[in-house]
Amino acid sequence: MTNKTAVTSAPILSVLAERWSPRAYDKSYQLTQNELVSILEAGRWAPSANNAQPTRYFVVTREDKNHAAIASTLAGWNQAWAPDASAIILVGVESTNADGNVNPFANYDAGQAVAHLSVQAHELGLHVHQMAGLDIAKAAEILEVPENIHLIVSAVVGKIAPADTLEGPLHEREVAPRTRKSLDDIVLYGRP
Repeated sequence: MTNKTAVTSAPILSVLAERWSPRAYDKSYQLTQNELVSILEAGRWAPSANNAQPTRYFVVTREDKNHAAIASTLAGWNQAWAPDASAIILVGVESTNADGNVNPFANYDAGQAVAHLSVQAHELGLHVHQMAGLDIAKAAEILEVPENIHLIVSAVVGKIAPADTLEGPLHEREVAPRTRKSLDDIVLYGRP
């Protein structure tokens, strides 16, 4: 397997430094119930504004009758590799609070929840790859998503496979070094 440990300017937790988003997944691996519950629990316990907990998950495993249909809602190259993962998780939010007012932090809270889910998955020896490219309307129709929930992103989870299971540009991206902008580029006030 390709070593993708982040080169950081200061030490960070190894689970964070080692977490990355592969495209090569073991198509024979099935998530255990314990693994699935564990990663969803991590998402459930993520912080949320006013403890509103607006994040909702729709888990579609390879064995699910809707798997092929949901995989077809993914954009571009994602359709070539994402179906090999053990599950596709569509993430939505209840965009209004219990009082009916719009929750302006719903998407932010969902981002935190998926980040927690991703880190927990990595701790379990799994990998998550988040994808914005998704036909939201089609996916919502297939899964009969309630009207008060808006899908915002999808992610796959599973066991990593060797990079050589991918070809062409997908393989090149899989083996390319990880890069990030420097702290000088992203910390605009109070620089370390």
